[in-house]
Amino acid sequence: MAQRRTRDRIHEIIFEADTPTGKYFDIILLVLIVLSVLTVMLESSEQWQRDYGRTFLILEWIFTIIFTIEYVLRLWTTIKPWKYALSFYGIIDLMAILPTYLTIFLSGFGAQAFVIIRVIRLLRVFRIFKLGKFLGEGDQLKMALIASRNKITVFLFAVTLLVIIIGAVMYLIEGGTNEGFSSIPRAVYWAIVTLTTVGYGDITPKTNIGQFLSALVMIIGYAIIAVPTGIVTNEMLNTKAKGHQKNTQACRYCSRDGHDDDAEHCKYCGGLLNEPEEIDS
Repeated sequence: MAQRRTRDRIHEIIFEADTPTGKYFDIILLVLIVLSVLTVMLESSEQWQRDYGRTFLILEWIFTIIFTIEYVLRLWTTIKPWKYALSFYGIIDLMAILPTYLTIFLSGFGAQAFVIIRVIRLLRVFRIFKLGKFLGEGDQLKMALIASRNKITVFLFAVTLLVIIIGAVMYLIEGGTNEGFSSIPRAVYWAIVTLTTVGYGDITPKTNIGQFLSALVMIIGYAIIAVPTGIVTNEMLNTKAKGHQKNTQACRYCSRDGHDDDAEHCKYCGGLLNEPEEIDS
């Protein structure tokens, strides 16, 4: 019974942010994540690695040990650990610690790949959305992106067709006299760069008609950029109008959160969120 209460208490601290202890835990975790990623970034510099390589190694092992303890506690406090292990955050948490241990056995092999995987730790920053003042905004943004995914997909498909057509036309106009437009794929590349107003300048039209078309594409690009912003903003307003109040309580069976304040069961797995206290005999 005492072990059960201890496990529930630790689960509340590391998975939820409704209590002061849970908030402090998330803030400390956030600081450690940022510091660990900063260490990885500085370590990628040859000069910093040469001067402070040993310090970076010590810091990396300190971060890895802390994250390992946290990962084990998350598995231990979850009633169905495999569901947490296979969840998005479970996989990210494992990838946050695995590269350091792999370097013991694969030293010098694929070092760059290990650096990239360690930077993925930054994805754990999304846990900050569990903090009270960010919970509503984070959930609102997520729901708005989900609700607008079909419209965004249609928009991207239309833009893809547009750049292919523009690229083909520009190839016909410039292809014979301009080496930059040596093929339709190269012309499509130019159309994408121009339509998004990036403008690398590595490929430029030479003819008057090509320059005129280029100016039109730039103007169209400014109009197109505003479309996805408007779609997501509209869905965010609709989501906010619905006004569902959420909390940070995490299910002990599947470790997922985002439940309504009055919810009694997990909306993902059906597990009981608040089990009745057992009475000592």
